[in-house]
Amino acid sequence: MRAGHQGYWGKIKIALAVIPAALLAACVTPQDGTTLNTPAPAVTAPVAVKPPVLTPDQIALRALTAQQDRLYNVAAPLLTSNAPLCRGNARNLLGFTAKNKYSYPTEFINAAQSLGFDDRLQVTGVLPDSGAAKSGIQRGDVLLAVADKPLQQGANAERQAANLLGPLVTNGRAPIKLTVMRNKAQQNVIVPLTLACAFSIELGNADNVNTYADGRRVLITRGMMNFVKSDEELAYLIAKDMAHNSLGHAIRQRMVATIGSVIDNLMRAQPDPTATAGTGGIRPYPQDLDAAADNLALYMLVRAGYSIDGYAAFWQRLASQYTVSVPNGYTALHPATAYRMTMIDKSTQGLKAKQAAGKPLTP
Repeated sequence: MRAGHQGYWGKIKIALAVIPAALLAACVTPQDGTTLNTPAPAVTAPVAVKPPVLTPDQIALRALTAQQDRLYNVAAPLLTSNAPLCRGNARNLLGFTAKNKYSYPTEFINAAQSLGFDDRLQVTGVLPDSGAAKSGIQRGDVLLAVADKPLQQGANAERQAANLLGPLVTNGRAPIKLTVMRNKAQQNVIVPLTLACAFSIELGNADNVNTYADGRRVLITRGMMNFVKSDEELAYLIAKDMAHNSLGHAIRQRMVATIGSVIDNLMRAQPDPTATAGTGGIRPYPQDLDAAADNLALYMLVRAGYSIDGYAAFWQRLASQYTVSVPNGYTALHPATAYRMTMIDKSTQGLKAKQAAGKPLTP
C-alpha cells in the first residue's frame, strides 16, 4: 500500500448552463365562437444547483489524486507483465492501494475527509489484470477485515494492514479473503495473488524535470509529469527507472541511501529545496549502466504492450530541452545522450528481430 505525501495547487472551472423559464400561450375558442387568448400556466424553470465551492486544499488534493492515478494506471502493465525481468524484485501482490484520511499530510486531512475519506481504509486504485481486478475489488470499497481479522482504523491503519497482509502475501499461495463494505452492504471477496514487479511508483512534489530510482521505488517529479506529452512517454520514464532498479544500479553506484533520501524529501508536502540542489549528491550514471537500463526498459515496454517507436526521439527531446548544465535535471544525471542513442538503436533492432522470429522477449 502506498500513501501520497505531496501537495499541489490547481484550478477548476465549472460552467453552469441556466435555462430561462418559458411562458406558453394557448388559443382557446369558447362556445360563443369568439376567440379568447388565455395564457397557459407558467412553467417553473429548474433551480440551478450550484456545486460546492472547493477550498484550496481540496483542489490541491484532487490534483494530487489525479496525477497519482495516472502514474498508477500507466505503471500497471509494466509491473504485471515483467515479473521475469525484475529478477529479485518480483513479489506476490494483491493488486490494489488503499488509504484513509491519515494517509495524507496533516494539512490535507480535513480536505481528505470532505472528499469522502474517514478513519477506515478504502480502495483508491486497482491494478489492471491483477488478482484484485479479477476478483471484483472496486475503487471505494471500504476494507473491514483480512482473513476474518478486523482491520484497525485511524492513524495507524495502513501500517497495521500491511503487517497483517505481509506474511499472507509473502508466504502464501492461496487466495486471500477480504471483507469489504460496498454500497452499505458487507461482502467477502476472495483475491488471488499476482506475481509482479514490486516497485512502488511515487509522485514527487517538485517542479524540476527528473526521475529517481533507489532500488525499490521509482519517483517521477511533478515537473517531469508536466513535460511528457503522452502516457506512452510517461511509460518510457517508468520503465527506464524500473530497469535501473532491476539491474541494481543504485547499489552498484553506492547511491541507495543518497537517492532514497532525495525520494523521501520529494514525497513530503513541502520538500526541502536545499536537499536537491544541483544533483542532490547523486553521481551521474556511467554510460554503460544507462545503456543497459535502456535495453531492459525497451523489453519491458514491449511486453507491457507499449509502442517503442518514439523511445529514442523522446530522450533526444528531453536532452535538448534540459541539457547537462541544467541543475537538478534529468540529463545532469544521465549525461551520455549520444552513446545512449546509438545503443537504443542497436537494442531496438535486436528486439524487433526477436519479435519477427517469434522468440521470447527477454534481453
